[in-house]
Amino acid sequence: MSFSGEVREELTKHIDTARHCQIAELSAMMHFCGQYGRDRDGVMTVGFQTENEAVVRKGFTLLQKTFNIGMGMVADEEKQKSLISKFGDLDAPVNPLTIKNSCCQRAYLRGVFLCTGSMSDPEKSYHMEFVCANSPQALQLQDIIRGFDIDAKIVLRKKYYVVYLKEGSAIVEMLAIMGAHISLLNFENLRVLKDMRNSVNRRVNCETANIAKTVNAASKQVEDILLIRDRYGFQNLQENLREMAQARLEHPDVSLRELGECLDPPVGKSGVNHRLRKLSELADRIRT
Repeated sequence: MSFSGEVREELTKHIDTARHCQIAELSAMMHFCGQYGRDRDGVMTVGFQTENEAVVRKGFTLLQKTFNIGMGMVADEEKQKSLISKFGDLDAPVNPLTIKNSCCQRAYLRGVFLCTGSMSDPEKSYHMEFVCANSPQALQLQDIIRGFDIDAKIVLRKKYYVVYLKEGSAIVEMLAIMGAHISLLNFENLRVLKDMRNSVNRRVNCETANIAKTVNAASKQVEDILLIRDRYGFQNLQENLREMAQARLEHPDVSLRELGECLDPPVGKSGVNHRLRKLSELADRIRT
């Protein structure tokens, strides 16, 4: 099962005890994947357009708890009026009064994710999105998410409006808001492992680059010193430069600090670098 599927499975098991929160979540499900219909006798029916059976079951569980309408049941006229009064036009945004409380907004976001939310595998990338049928629906969803201090953005993808989050910290907050606490812990574990792996890779790459830089510099220094020896002669060098040239030829692979320790008396890294630079300048003059 994908990580997105695990989140959805966890959320289907989360049932609020407060009726107003149940209605808020049911409102989200009705507006994002619900539908009104008529049977052969013209009687109103209610359903959910989703391939996920667990989501359908939760939708009817909420219908049962809030309007006493179970799966396969036909809503009587009174219940029909109550449903239409509560949910209205399913293509329009949810009634703001239904989601005015923070707890109801959390339930609403949970219902939206169940119907149309998804997220990428956190081992690969951080991305959570909600697909909306129209702009007003997307703007309302974005406004609710931003009310929790989470920066949600909207992009038009073909004919749909997609509300999305790209930051790992924002997705963690969203999982907590929706009540997906087990998924949150799993996400955080994967995020820590990924960050550690990236940190190790960066350190290895940095060390590799430093080693390559040191080797290349030492190779150039040996090349310069051999040129000086063959065409200028060590006997013509100042004593400190002659000692440095001989030390580098004897220890071609060591760092500047280690090279300085080979001298008597020892010389610091900056002193070694200064002497090698003098030798390099002399080699350049010889070449010209």
